[in-house]
Amino acid sequence: MSEKNQALRLINDLLADARDPDFIWQLLALIACLGLAGLIASWWRGRHAEGAGRISDASSRLAFPLTGMVLTGLALSVLGSVVHVNLLKLAMPLLGSMALVRGVVFVLRQAFPRATWLTAWERIIAATVWGWLALYITDLAPFVIDAMESVQFHVGKQHIDLWTVLRGIATVFLTVVFALWIAGVIEARLMRIHSLDANLRIVGVRVAKAALTVIAILASLALVGIDMTALSVFTGALGVGLGFGLQKIASNYVSGFIILLDRSIRIGNIIQVGSDSGEVTQITTRYTVLKHPAGSEFIVPNETLIGSTVQNQTWSDTRVRLSTSVGVAYDSDLDLACRLMAEAAAAHPRVLAEPAPKVFLTQFADSAINLDLGFWIDDPEEGKGNIVSDVNFAIWRTFREHGVAIPFPQREVRLIQPA
Repeated sequence: MSEKNQALRLINDLLADARDPDFIWQLLALIACLGLAGLIASWWRGRHAEGAGRISDASSRLAFPLTGMVLTGLALSVLGSVVHVNLLKLAMPLLGSMALVRGVVFVLRQAFPRATWLTAWERIIAATVWGWLALYITDLAPFVIDAMESVQFHVGKQHIDLWTVLRGIATVFLTVVFALWIAGVIEARLMRIHSLDANLRIVGVRVAKAALTVIAILASLALVGIDMTALSVFTGALGVGLGFGLQKIASNYVSGFIILLDRSIRIGNIIQVGSDSGEVTQITTRYTVLKHPAGSEFIVPNETLIGSTVQNQTWSDTRVRLSTSVGVAYDSDLDLACRLMAEAAAAHPRVLAEPAPKVFLTQFADSAINLDLGFWIDDPEEGKGNIVSDVNFAIWRTFREHGVAIPFPQREVRLIQPA
């Protein structure tokens, strides 16, 4: 009964203070503290609005609750010797919980920068923290903990209750999020080291995330008190699954690390695998993404890149040779036609001056003399079909201006009258 009396003491004190005329001073002091904290937080956000970085973002989010706690603490010390301050005592942990919620959500957003579910989860986390705080303030938390501890079950030889499970889930969640946040900081630092190869930076980020996540899970389970031997059945089943059903997945992950480490394929390379070709835009531990100039993207398993022939057009040199063929009439000036074709290609801004465009006579065909124009570019990621089209248009216009004919097949049909 003593705990129940303690649970009701705060409520009774607040009701008693509400009937006291001096309660207005507590209310005015709290309103003044919150209003001043809001003004300070608005000034701080305006001052750091253009600031980039995680520290600036975190300080803007935590400015109001932390400032409110400081001001409320000062009011508590000043009014504590004059009037009852139960309302201010209640406001302190509430502001602290607000700072905790905003801090946790900030860490979540840094750990999962592309996550869109944080808007909904922010409310759920806030409701959970504030609900637990209410139980803690009213001294009802021990009753809830005792009720959850009474729900018991066994996992192998390990004795586990519902409170241990929930505490373990919360601990694992927080430690993993903290580990991913540290991994995000490491990623930001590594990506700024431009002297290091891009593939090595990606490998460092992936290894850091995997290692920190495993360490966080093991450490959190040890903190909760769960024996690691209780996971032996799970790890054994996982090993069997990797040996049989997950062979392909494991092979793709290993192949991904091999590709990143040997640097045979890099971000930005133009490669072709079978009939699929495009620019490498992303290399993950399981697959590689190729973006075709037409806009379509191919997701190629890493095992395919390791076990088959890959044509890398920009591995050691980004220069690529392109060509186009044109047929001219037999009575055309071939020297003039070759010069006009070379000049049309050289006039394009993307065509390299060295090696210079060259024209070759490839065939004496039935209706025309076939000329092949070859030229080089060093930016294949900007597209190859567009530049070939531009050169073809330029050849057509200059041929028309100089009277060089491009013939088409013609046939004569003679009808012989029977005698």
